[in-house]
Amino acid sequence: MGELYIDGEWTQAAAGGRREVINPYDASVVTTVDEADAADVDRAVRAARRAFAEEDWAGAPTRRRADLLMRVHDLLLRDREDIARTETLDTGKTLTEARIDVEDVANAFRYYAELAGKDGGRVVDVGPDVLSRVVYQPVGVCALIAPWNYPLLQASWKVAPALAAGNTFVLKPSEITPLTTIIMIRLIEEAGAPPGVANLVLGSGATVGAALTRHPDVDLVSFTGGLNTGRAIMAAAADEGPRNIALELGGKNPNIVFADADFDAAVDYALDAAFLHSGQVCSAGSRLLVEDSLHDRFVEAYAERARAIRLGNGLAEGTETGPLSSAEHREKVEGYIAVAKEEGARLVTGGTRPDDPALSNGFFLLPTIFADCDRSMRIVQEEVFGPVVTVERFRTEDEAVELANDTRYGLAGGLWTSDASRAQRVAQRLRHGTVWINDFHPYVPQAEWGGFGRSGVGRELGPTGLREYQEAKHIYQNLAPAPSGWFKG
Repeated sequence: MGELYIDGEWTQAAAGGRREVINPYDASVVTTVDEADAADVDRAVRAARRAFAEEDWAGAPTRRRADLLMRVHDLLLRDREDIARTETLDTGKTLTEARIDVEDVANAFRYYAELAGKDGGRVVDVGPDVLSRVVYQPVGVCALIAPWNYPLLQASWKVAPALAAGNTFVLKPSEITPLTTIIMIRLIEEAGAPPGVANLVLGSGATVGAALTRHPDVDLVSFTGGLNTGRAIMAAAADEGPRNIALELGGKNPNIVFADADFDAAVDYALDAAFLHSGQVCSAGSRLLVEDSLHDRFVEAYAERARAIRLGNGLAEGTETGPLSSAEHREKVEGYIAVAKEEGARLVTGGTRPDDPALSNGFFLLPTIFADCDRSMRIVQEEVFGPVVTVERFRTEDEAVELANDTRYGLAGGLWTSDASRAQRVAQRLRHGTVWINDFHPYVPQAEWGGFGRSGVGRELGPTGLREYQEAKHIYQNLAPAPSGWFKG
């Protein structure tokens, strides 16, 4: 039995490909899994197409789909500890964070189970003798491509609404972190999904991802990942014929601290914003903007706290953050650190690998802070996706907003102030899809997630997250048909 799931069966890759899954804590091999190719992708898409066309799924009562999602919710909670441990082995994140992820995944399935049962469309009042309704129907076959930093969580944001809407799908997790996605598909199978409704292929983006996004039988592509891959997916969608796309492509997220902010809370949350999961978060507050009068004191306290962050094995008690995902990714982040120094940014702390022998085999980097930064620097404008934060000064509210909006991204941002009027005023002016006031990082499945600018197109979560997987149809019924008399001859 293999790790690909196609048309209701667990199967091996047709060409026999295999890939090692590496534990980023110590570079040990956790396991090996199947490595698919274009032929496997074609089998999976064809299965999803058949299930959408032939199985009683797309037209099934919404209650049936809602019940399936609730069974998945219950199974996730049943197996939460094993899933969390697997997520830690796969990604290096702490077990505490992985447990929270599993709870959030279960909540996403529950939310869309509840939403699926309420979605009856709407009646359009156009006058007497006419029944006019707008109904929402599934898009069809969905290609779902999830990233490596939150493999289970990000997959659930796609799978749950896709199923709730009545679609079938082919899911491709990152080749770096596929293990909890395999578990989730096993739970969907256990919950009773019909054959062909849920399909799983494993492999690289260059091979499997490209074959999936270009397949002529795919109706929608939902992707979370990097900007360059997002561009390629948009181009493929145009080349192969118009299709729906939803892209979440990261961010360079500002965290604004005004002088009247609660100092201790702002410092504490600035650590969470930048260094949670070693900064490998699309919404990481990696661009810190501090009011000039507070700047020096804030940076000093911030650096002192950053030096005290405990790195280690995500499964070990007391570990506060783990390694980066891979040796290749650490080298990329180290390249940005070198660029920052060349650009004249002042290294306040970090910037190197830890000297602890116990961490020498893993892909660790110390939490890193650069001060004396300005918006012309690459380190300020480009998404580093690691434990690296830049600090800039501002003097006025207008300058803070101008700096925060001076980015090609627009995923998320935060601001800290005790002035309620300023908080709302600045939040309205920020061009970012999520704005936190005196907080950073929380999200709820009921509220939309996505970005402005090059952070992507479309939204996940919330009611809009369901609409991404549906097509609107207007049904107009004349209740009193009679000759129109339009043509007299």
